[in-house]
Amino acid sequence: MASKFDQLQQSLQFQFVNPSLLKQAFTHASYRNEHRGENGQDNERLEFLGDAVLELLISEYLFERYPTLPEGELTRMRAAIVCEPSLVKFATKLQFNKYIRLGRGEELSGGRRRPALLADVFEAFMGALFLDQGLQAVRSFVQNYVLPELENVHGLLLSDFKTLLQEHVQRENMGTLSYRILEERGPAHSREFVSQVLINDTAYGVGVGRSKKEAEQHAAHETLTMLGR
Repeated sequence: MASKFDQLQQSLQFQFVNPSLLKQAFTHASYRNEHRGENGQDNERLEFLGDAVLELLISEYLFERYPTLPEGELTRMRAAIVCEPSLVKFATKLQFNKYIRLGRGEELSGGRRRPALLADVFEAFMGALFLDQGLQAVRSFVQNYVLPELENVHGLLLSDFKTLLQEHVQRENMGTLSYRILEERGPAHSREFVSQVLINDTAYGVGVGRSKKEAEQHAAHETLTMLGR
């Protein structure tokens, strides 16, 4: 009968050379403390390693995907991807919570659903995969399971449309870029904003959002579309 970790490897289409690394990645310190007779370690050291590996690969992706963005924007986008809520989203999508080995107390207190714990497990898995199969295997995993999710991570949309529009306007010497709020509508608990792009006081795209920033992002996206970008 296949173990749950065999099932996980089948679902991810990865076969660990050293399965104990995979098991360690899902072993919380609370489980280790209650099972001292078992060989093996908890996932804290793997989490440390996986955090660095993931940050490297996301940096590589952003560096290649956005060749004209400045360092500050790349840093901001990376931070949005590797932050705890995003890692929780990735871990939840892959149902990693089903495989975590927890101590009884942590299990009873709802640890399997705790965001920080899920984020740590995701990073630990990155570290385990790196040790077992190297950087290229982790890169393939990120390409298959992380990058497709980025459109939904904190509204990152894989692009900062305002930045992309600003770059285009500067590159083409189009003039001064600004935004104006055309309308605020709806009740206070469900406010909606309508924003419009102005380039040298000429009106371009319009966007709607739950915040001014979101509306401006949508207006910038519409403008880029109008400009054939």
